[in-house]
Amino acid sequence: MTGTALILGPTGRFGWNAMQAFQTAGWTVHPFCRGQDDLKTLAATADVVVNGWNPLYTDWASNVPQLTEDVIAAVQGAEATVIVPGNVYVFGPDVPSPWNPDSPHRATNPLGRIRCAMEQRYREAGVRTIVLRAGDFLDTRASGNWFDRIMIKSLHKGILTYPGDPAASHAWAFLPDLARAAVTLAEKRHDLPIFSDVPFSGYTLTGQQLAQHLSIATGQPIHVRPMAWWPIRALSPVWTMGRCLAEMRYLWDLPHRLDNTPLLSDFNPTPVDEALRQTIQGAGFAARSTQTKRWRLASTTSS
Repeated sequence: MTGTALILGPTGRFGWNAMQAFQTAGWTVHPFCRGQDDLKTLAATADVVVNGWNPLYTDWASNVPQLTEDVIAAVQGAEATVIVPGNVYVFGPDVPSPWNPDSPHRATNPLGRIRCAMEQRYREAGVRTIVLRAGDFLDTRASGNWFDRIMIKSLHKGILTYPGDPAASHAWAFLPDLARAAVTLAEKRHDLPIFSDVPFSGYTLTGQQLAQHLSIATGQPIHVRPMAWWPIRALSPVWTMGRCLAEMRYLWDLPHRLDNTPLLSDFNPTPVDEALRQTIQGAGFAARSTQTKRWRLASTTSS
């Protein structure tokens, strides 16, 4: 089953990958252009609206509620299903893992509460919604996220800079896989509840396991080095983004994973070593020698 997918935020991380996945699956794709397109008009002709809008952390409080209302207003009375990339912030540090649709949302920090309110608003609005919940993103393009901006910045030296306990399990999602999962769910949308909370298990890896897989992906030994949090803490009083980053630090020390879902039982994920190879290449790492399989940081790497 295919149809028309309206992609909000088509140049962003999830939106761009969703656009590629829906196009590959044979859907008609409309990338939404702010300032030119009318959201309600396009939503009226769409089968699926992929909400890839994701402001900076510092703008969540001011932007996320209004963006949510804009999407709900556009699809109310229409036939479109909204697909929202969810995260694990909603659970907070006190909810036992593995996390699934029955896990309570007990976030107490500001960013987590904003996401809780956003999801609750979709639920209350009665519009057909799929929250596709995932852990931290691995992307094939450098996007300034934790992984490419912080963790692998010294990968060419054989170092994985890790922000937390390297023995604690952590949830990851390869964005091309997550986008393919969104297509799979879109094709099943009429068989799902009006509001569906769908966990995407992705990869569950400790920092040590991540280093081992990166050793395979790069062909050289990769060692874990702890990230220093003191500069972020020191600047937090005057740096809003620093406060946001520190607020979510607990997820790097809290062992967690997302449950598998029967809705994606036939889904074939990309092998983790291949996903990491594509991720580090997208961040600008290129082979120095195909014989030694050593890696360097290419000049195109963004920081």
